[in-house]
Amino acid sequence: MKRCIRCGLPETHETISFDKEGVCGICRQHEYKQNKIDWKGNKQKLDALIEEHRGRYDYDCIIPFSGGKDSTWTLYYLVKEYRIKPLVIRFDHGFMRPNLENNVKRVSRKLGVDILTFTPNWKVVQKLMLQSFLDKGDFCWHCHTGIFSYPMWVAIEKKVPLIFWGEPSSEYTSYYSYSQVEEVDEQRFNRYVNLGISADDMFVRLEGTVDERDLKPYTYPSLQELRRLNYQSVCLGSFIPWDAKKQSEIINQELGWQGDCVENVPPEYSYEKIECYMQGVRDYIKFIKRGYSRPSHLIAIDVRNQRMTKEQGEKLIKTYEGKRPPSLDLFLKFVGLTEDEFLDIAMSHQVSPYIHEPEKTQLGDRTPDFESWSRDGLMPEEDANEQISRWRACQKCNTNSCNS
Repeated sequence: MKRCIRCGLPETHETISFDKEGVCGICRQHEYKQNKIDWKGNKQKLDALIEEHRGRYDYDCIIPFSGGKDSTWTLYYLVKEYRIKPLVIRFDHGFMRPNLENNVKRVSRKLGVDILTFTPNWKVVQKLMLQSFLDKGDFCWHCHTGIFSYPMWVAIEKKVPLIFWGEPSSEYTSYYSYSQVEEVDEQRFNRYVNLGISADDMFVRLEGTVDERDLKPYTYPSLQELRRLNYQSVCLGSFIPWDAKKQSEIINQELGWQGDCVENVPPEYSYEKIECYMQGVRDYIKFIKRGYSRPSHLIAIDVRNQRMTKEQGEKLIKTYEGKRPPSLDLFLKFVGLTEDEFLDIAMSHQVSPYIHEPEKTQLGDRTPDFESWSRDGLMPEEDANEQISRWRACQKCNTNSCNS
């Protein structure tokens, strides 16, 4: 596969392109971020935005919050720098890890903030996970959409128009560039978040096996409702330079935020994706589809920031990437698949020119908290078989997104 000569990301990375020198667009965006953005001016814009909304509503802003490094930094920075009163919104995707929950309690008590947590219907989540995995090779549709749509519904309900997110997507992909204003709106939701499947689409694909009302948390509010609110939904990383590694060190020192072991991720990145005990499965699927996963992504960031050479990174990638995670056993039970079915589905979504070779897969290690992960709520075999049968019928008529 062709790779960026600078950071090493492969041509199967989403939105990637290479210039005539062989450097990827994401590396070029990093150059723009480092050299061409007036961060002092952007900070002044942030100051003005905060003051425009301070004290006018029950809360100064809404901060969507997982408890991971980026949302914790966002909450910490805004409370510490501006002494605002935020409403913190958590969307519980169903796989929160014990250390993550401890971090949330520790951080919320140290900062003194109100938190509202929403946990969606698990039986609906199971169906959504399986359907999005079948259709897109990504079982996280409910998480992607819920995290970005549910806080907008709360903003409308609570009448709080300012919503702060963490890093812009241009930090990692080329859906947007740092030269553009990246608003976290419905256009971005459809372009970057929902895998090209709306909640209405999902309702049709599930053929009435869920109540349409159960899909509201995954539906973006209407533009009419948001305009009536006069909403502003922005990334903190559009106003201040983003550096996840440095920010993780600060929240560790200031708040006692703790990193964690993550399946098939080098220990020096213990700050990365600690929220979800299905993260290893998601990374494994990405490797099956694209021939790389999270270690490549993290090392590319460090190479761009001159914290590591590409050659050093390649050794870590070889050691950690592409192993079968122990969490796969839980995932298969949650969605009612056999491992052969799982591989068949994942490999149907491979991105050319990568070709996966399952026989070369090695086993990954368990994390220390593996035995504490919930085993409750398995998918009934008949429910899974029904969804899989519909998907196979669509495959036969050569329309993977078939709604018939």
